[in-house]
Amino acid sequence: MEPAVLRDDMVDSLEHESKGCVRSEAVSVAMREVSRHEFVEDERGAYADRSFERFGTRVLAPSTVARLLEALSPDADDTVLVVGAGVGYTAAVLAELVGGRHVQAVDIDRRLVYEARENLSAAGYDEVLVDCRDGAEGFPEYAPYDRILLEAAAVNPPRGLLDQLATGGRLVMPLGAGEQSIAVVEEDGDVTRLGGCAFNPMLVEGEQAGTVERNRTRREDREFAERAARSKRGWELDWIEWD
Repeated sequence: MEPAVLRDDMVDSLEHESKGCVRSEAVSVAMREVSRHEFVEDERGAYADRSFERFGTRVLAPSTVARLLEALSPDADDTVLVVGAGVGYTAAVLAELVGGRHVQAVDIDRRLVYEARENLSAAGYDEVLVDCRDGAEGFPEYAPYDRILLEAAAVNPPRGLLDQLATGGRLVMPLGAGEQSIAVVEEDGDVTRLGGCAFNPMLVEGEQAGTVERNRTRREDREFAERAARSKRGWELDWIEWD
């Protein structure tokens, strides 16, 4: 079956009331335009509503991408930052929505950065800029952004990303640890939760996908505990000088 037909079938199913992930005409048209098989090796399976693994990271299912994009709700010509470029598919759909030159993407894994660049080029989205960065730090050289999409979970919205939002801007992200929800974080700090989700946590500089411990909060908690255990307590705190 032709890829264009498979794409139409995929989006039709996402628009159906049983899923209801695609609600706007803009997202519907954009997802019908992007050749997902350029980003996923299995050409036929690329249009199934399921996730894939690549270099230890999850390639989001089309329904998850649609939920994020509907929450992001970018306007034409908005500047958009994608944190967690992955294989580049979400960035490509955003390029259809706002124009490729308005989309920047970052990923902490250099292998995925190269992968996303190649995939975007093959699919015709050379204008999308992808760079290797710690996602929590964003991409300040091109800030401010009207929209920021974070495709990894965090307990709190990263301060570095909030600082890069334009006035009236919006950050969409999976918020939480054990229990997560897709959240819309406005530039003024207001948070709206839109429903449950399950994403991998953000990586920090020096970590790679597939490591046992990925969550920066757990890592920092452990470091604080170890530091406290090494600190002096009780009578060791003060040296008593006797007369």
